[in-house]
Amino acid sequence: MAKEKHKDDKNFSVAVSWKCAEVKLLLVSLFCICSLITLFELFPSTSSFLSCFSAVDSPPSHPVDLSSSSSSSSSPSLPQIVHPLRAERLGNDSVVKRSFNPVGSAAYLFIQMGAYRGGANNFVAVGLASKPLHVFAKPRFECEWIPHGGGKDSAPIFASGYKILPDWGYGRVYTVVVVNCTFPSAVGLDGSGGRLVIHATTGGGGDREVTTAESFVAVEEAAGSVDESTFSEPPKYEYLYCGSPLYGDLSPQRVREWMAYHARFFGVSKSHFVIHDAGGVHPEVMAVLRPWAEKGMVTLQDIREQERFDGYYHNQFLVVNDCLHRYKFMAKWIFFFDIDEFLYLPPKTSLDSVVSSLAGYSQFTIEQMPMSSKLCQSSASGKTPRMWGMEKLVYRDVKRGVRRDRKYAIQPRSAFATGVHMSQNVAGRSTHKTEGRIRYFHYHGTIADRREPCREFVNATALTYDGTPYVLDDTLRRVAGAVKRFEQKMIGSRLSRTRQ
Repeated sequence: MAKEKHKDDKNFSVAVSWKCAEVKLLLVSLFCICSLITLFELFPSTSSFLSCFSAVDSPPSHPVDLSSSSSSSSSPSLPQIVHPLRAERLGNDSVVKRSFNPVGSAAYLFIQMGAYRGGANNFVAVGLASKPLHVFAKPRFECEWIPHGGGKDSAPIFASGYKILPDWGYGRVYTVVVVNCTFPSAVGLDGSGGRLVIHATTGGGGDREVTTAESFVAVEEAAGSVDESTFSEPPKYEYLYCGSPLYGDLSPQRVREWMAYHARFFGVSKSHFVIHDAGGVHPEVMAVLRPWAEKGMVTLQDIREQERFDGYYHNQFLVVNDCLHRYKFMAKWIFFFDIDEFLYLPPKTSLDSVVSSLAGYSQFTIEQMPMSSKLCQSSASGKTPRMWGMEKLVYRDVKRGVRRDRKYAIQPRSAFATGVHMSQNVAGRSTHKTEGRIRYFHYHGTIADRREPCREFVNATALTYDGTPYVLDDTLRRVAGAVKRFEQKMIGSRLSRTRQ
């Protein structure tokens, strides 16, 4: 019995060993197969590999018919057009001729935001275009005016389009392009109407062997729709505000304060505000703007679609240029600044007197007073929920040797294009020596912060915080009471429950 048991144990050991050997063989086989698959993917395709050993040019590769693939039934949205690829080939001199196969498309040639008349014989189109195209190539624009009707005076008129790139190279995938079309004589003023067609070409950009040309109707004027007196009559407003794109989760209370302050600053009957919504005018901000819009002081434009196109800072340069030309003949002065910035005039002066003293200039810039967005006085502790931002943020940055951004105002009829901090395309003189006449207080970062802005409470007239020197400056706090009374007079208490 012991001998038989020993024999059975031996047979069992042999069986186990044999099974282990089978498992090892299986694992080794799988490893080899996976290794071959990986190496095969690293090698060139079979046709390319074989072409290196053939003196005969390889035939072009045939496109794969996606419509017959098994995935077509489950993915009906797949495109059915397949671009054939040019294969590599070996020339008679044994040089491998490589192929470059473009798929898809590059950035758009032109994306129009707006186009407007600039006078009797002038039009302007404002849009985006491929930045590499305008940096490395020479794209061209040609303007064509086509009158309506079929009389002898209905022949098209042509003019070269003069392009301006006003964003100082800040563009990303897209740069801002202002196309100026100036015809040799007046067009479309006979009451017949017509349309402006712009012909755009790539000018050797992108694919140098292909010159892409596109034509589009930039302006369509109905018969009798143009009043020539518009270009010379006094503007409707003395002052117009062109706002930069508003985006993010903005503080309704900060917007409320800014709107009430500047409605009083510019004057209800003399001014108008153009607000551009790039996603920042959520319902609570809309509730703040609505009372002023109902009074005819605010125009809100939804520009959220511009986010599709990758330009600088929510396409800020595009927006201000569109606003300039859209309202060119509606305002004597257009102001460009942001809603975390508050314009200020010295006591016993008025905006009318200041701009009158600067009437000889087409443009003037405004000095910045940077304010802390964190420091508040100890005396305000416990009271801040009831205080406006200009009442509690009273410490000004006085660091020396720092270049501060300036904002500006412009006489729009003298401008061909504009920027964020000033225009470099203006006819006439500009001045930057406005210290003592007008300035602006900048509360950077407060508009996008919906929390209580006071982070630190201090009891000092001068201090250094995080390496930056500050001094107490309660200039705007002294006018806060007048602004609150003005808001109450104009729209009542309907915004009294506005939150941060």
